Amino acid sequence: MLDAYEDSRLSFLALRCVAALVLAFLILPTLVVVPISFSASNLMEFPPRAFSLRWYENFFGSATWMEALRTSLLLGGLTAVLAVPVSFSACIGMDRLGRRFTGPMFAFVLMPSFVPGILLAIGIYFVLARLGLIGTLFGVLLGHVALAIPVAAIVLMPAVRRFDWNQVQAARSLGAGWMRSIKDVVLPQMGFTLVAAALLAFLTSLDEAVISIFVSGGANSTLTKVMFLSLRDQIDPTIAAISVLWSALVVIVVLAIGLRRPV
Repeated sequence: MLDAYEDSRLSFLALRCVAALVLAFLILPTLVVVPISFSASNLMEFPPRAFSLRWYENFFGSATWMEALRTSLLLGGLTAVLAVPVSFSACIGMDRLGRRFTGPMFAFVLMPSFVPGILLAIGIYFVLARLGLIGTLFGVLLGHVALAIPVAAIVLMPAVRRFDWNQVQAARSLGAGWMRSIKDVVLPQMGFTLVAAALLAFLTSLDEAVISIFVSGGANSTLTKVMFLSLRDQIDPTIAAISVLWSALVVIVVLAIGLRRPV
């Protein structure tokens, strides 16, 4: 018994060491960007020989960067507003149809997540080109919503399956309509899950680059596209400063989801 306990303890320690190494591999590149963003040099260098806030000032003082930031934030908000109701309705419909149909339909909803980003972007580009929506805010929004719907569905589907739909039947038996039953019975109990799905859809839109590169343009260019063009034309620590701000936003959103999680 003692030998089995020692083996179990060693296995647990080995697992923790592997997890720590993987975590370090994922986080260290992001941490390296932080000092680079405060570099006083005109080029990216690590470690910096001098420190300055000039690249943050360059970002916030640039009309091009600020316009791209506003576009990305607007798209992120609209994506969350559109993707969550669509995903929520789809999850409810799949759950009510029964397990026989849920698997194939859920796989269909998740399909944009399985398709390589470049192939999805090419497909969306040709569809939007035929509709005359290339370079428009609405066209970019459609592409972002297509990517955010699977993300929201992954979060919402387990909550929908756990929900006791007898409560809705009870509300309807008392005279409440379907929509009022959803509003007064379902939404109050699934509020946290809906908020989490909305935040993840928002982050999906903010982080999306491939579709934005294909279909956005002009005044509707997203921050990720402007970053890509900046890296192509010139490389300076402004990109590092934006990356730090973007990473900080992601951390804040993730912490907000974690802290609001009901016990």
